Amino acid sequence: MIAANPQTVLKMLRQLPPSEQLKVISLALPEIEKSLGEKQVRARKSLRGLWAGANITSKDISDARKEMMRNFPRNDI
Repeated sequence: MIAANPQTVLKMLRQLPPSEQLKVISLALPEIEKSLGEKQVRARKSLRGLWAGANITSKDISDARKEMMRNFPRNDI
């Protein structure tokens, strides 16, 4: 039995006529797409309510803006 690795499979595929190569690929492709599709499907976590209970006020936002802009523009540049 030959070890199945990508190089040996490709080598064997190249020995077939182009029409047979196409048949092999057309048979393998749906199986590969199916296995890839199953791995990618994950339930997404909802972000709704992510900030629930944070209690950020407009004063908090204003204070944060003032702090960020305190040294803007810088004079040393």
